Amino acid sequence: MKQKIIVLLLALIASGAMSQNVQLHYDLGKDRKYLTSTVEMFRPDKWGSTFFFIDMDYNVGEVKGVCLAYFEIAREINLGKSPFAFHAEYNGGFGQFQIGSDQYAYQINDAWLGGVDYIWNNSDFTRGFTFQALYKYIRGKHDAAFQLTGVWYMHLLDKKFTFSGFADFWREDNAFLKGESVKKTKFIFLAEPQFWYNITSNISVGSEIELGSNFGTAEGFVVNPTVAAKWTF
Repeated sequence: MKQKIIVLLLALIASGAMSQNVQLHYDLGKDRKYLTSTVEMFRPDKWGSTFFFIDMDYNVGEVKGVCLAYFEIAREINLGKSPFAFHAEYNGGFGQFQIGSDQYAYQINDAWLGGVDYIWNNSDFTRGFTFQALYKYIRGKHDAAFQLTGVWYMHLLDKKFTFSGFADFWREDNAFLKGESVKKTKFIFLAEPQFWYNITSNISVGSEIELGSNFGTAEGFVVNPTVAAKWTF
């Protein structure tokens, strides 16, 4: 899954601004070659902040139009004036695929997460990161699992270039068919660094590189780059 952050997420937390953006990615990964749209919003208030995003994949395989929809929403509550915040999050979605004339649907297991964030920014908010240590409940799989998340941003050359992204590592059982045998795994890693050239304050072009291990239906380590454009409101 994609875009756990907005480009200025950490700086916005500190500065009290808000941001919304829309992204369009073309996936260049092997056997992918499809479009993904992302809508993101970040809004702070006096108690903390709210962040959500919605991903949609289009024209995958024989399916025309939307074939996957995925949603995440997170709420942070500041713990006084410390760099720590309480974090609560929900993830979920569904998809469809087609084999010949037959259509099928599947659910992405709902997940609820809760824990603590640590947030750091430098004095001029050109660099920063956050680290999250979270309990994770996955419906139908795990009553008690965990997730570790790192998020970062870096502005270069007077903010003409932005390097940002996230990395997740979590506990989740997964199984992959290899010939006549089944390989089972217990941990998943996903990172999505983004590289943006900011043409104006509203328009950016760049790339996202999905680095995954045992993520989704792909066993082992895979790399899936995109070319992308973004409009920031």
